[in-house]
Amino acid sequence: MCTTCGCGNTHHHHHHHDDDRAEEIRLEADILGRNDAFAAANREWFAGHGVKAFNIVSSPGSGKTSLLEATAEALRGQVEMAVIEGDQATDNDADRIKALGVNAVQINTRNGCHLDAHMVGHAVEKLDPPTGSLLFIENVGNLVCPAMFDLGETARVVVISVTEGDDKPLKYPYMFESAQICVINKIDLLPYVDSDIERIKRNVLSVNPAMRFFALSATKGPGMDSWLDFLTAGAQQ
Repeated sequence: MCTTCGCGNTHHHHHHHDDDRAEEIRLEADILGRNDAFAAANREWFAGHGVKAFNIVSSPGSGKTSLLEATAEALRGQVEMAVIEGDQATDNDADRIKALGVNAVQINTRNGCHLDAHMVGHAVEKLDPPTGSLLFIENVGNLVCPAMFDLGETARVVVISVTEGDDKPLKYPYMFESAQICVINKIDLLPYVDSDIERIKRNVLSVNPAMRFFALSATKGPGMDSWLDFLTAGAQQ
């Protein structure tokens, strides 16, 4: 059970069910309301410092960290970037990013299933990203709870790999509805899996007609140029 959003199943005696459900709804509203206040503060800070913040969300194993590694390598010397890594445990991902010379902070949520705006605000204080830089917030691998929590980001980027199944957007519609950008990753594996980029796009567009797409392979390179052009253009706005 997530200690922050209470997404786990709890069992109650039937005669208390209605009261318990009303209490759960009230607590959820309080939690999200407090989060939105912190998100607004983060957004104001990002805007005031010209920092473009991207909330990177996906299921585990989609290649979020590999995407950030490839981005860091390609943009070295062009644009300043910093990274907030979110995982339940270990510093593995932050260590991977730091090895590339990028300033990074790890947030371990323990049994929490997402980052929230308060956590991100503290991480930003530690990172102090320079004016005009890019900030990437790699959220906990989860297509459910992170969709509920605004972090104050400039844009939400949902990553889906071609190995996951083309129907992910239909199974987890709220995450895809709440994002502005969809990165379709691991396209180098298309010859080996039953997946189709156009089918993925159709499924995404059925829940979010305004989605912007980047199809790429973070490890092999195809498609990265469009993604990098988008990021550098955004950093110069």
